[in-house]
Amino acid sequence: MPCYNERPTLETVVAAIRATPVEDVEIILVDDGSTDGTRELIREKLEDRVDRVVLHPENRGKGAALRSGFAAATGDVVLVQDADLEYDPQEYPKLLAPIQAGQADVVFGSRFAGGEAHRVLYYWHSLVNHFLTTLSNAFTNLNLTDMECGYKVFRREVLQRIRLEEDRFGFEPEVTAKVARLGVRIYEVGVSYAGRTYGEGKKIDWRDGVRALYCILRYNLLR
Repeated sequence: MPCYNERPTLETVVAAIRATPVEDVEIILVDDGSTDGTRELIREKLEDRVDRVVLHPENRGKGAALRSGFAAATGDVVLVQDADLEYDPQEYPKLLAPIQAGQADVVFGSRFAGGEAHRVLYYWHSLVNHFLTTLSNAFTNLNLTDMECGYKVFRREVLQRIRLEEDRFGFEPEVTAKVARLGVRIYEVGVSYAGRTYGEGKKIDWRDGVRALYCILRYNLLR
C-alpha cells in the first residue's frame, strides 16, 4: 500500500483490509515521504497493525513506493491497495478469484465494467482515461476498459519477471505494457469507485496524463 499524506484515511483503510474475508493478508505499508503527520500516525497507531513499514526519506512517487512494496512482499499474490478510500478492500475476493481459480496471472480492476457503483466526478478525467486506455490497447492488443485503475493484482512471479522504472503514476501504462509483452493471462474485474475531489486530497493532475501518454509510447515502441 503506497501512502503519501493520507493521515485522514490511512487508519480506516488498514482497518478495512483487516476486515476482509481473505485469509493470510500481509499488509506492506510504504510511506513515501509524508509531511502531514502520516508518519506519526503510523508510529503511534499502525505499526502493530501492519506486517511491514517501509519509509522513504523523501517523496518519490507512487511507482517508486510500489517498487519498494513489491520488493518486500513475500506472498504468492500481490495486490495494490491505495491509501485514500477510493477503492474498497471488501472487493478483494472477486479480484483474487480469477487467480485462485487458476485462470489468470494478472487481474486489472475496472471502474467502467461490471456495473458497480462509482461516484460521479470529473468528465474530463474520464475522457482522458478512455483515450489513454484505448491508445494503450492499440499497442498491447489487450481489450482493457480501465488501464489506469488503481486495483491491480499479480502473481508475484510475474512481477519478478519485469523491471519497473516509473516513479510516479506512469506505473500504470508501464506495467500494462510489460505484462502484455510477457503473454501472461490477464483478466479484468469490475470494481466500485468512491473518487475524491482535489479538495479531498486527490493528487493526480494533467502532468501525469502527459507522462502516461509518453509511457505508452516508450514502453510499447522502445523495448
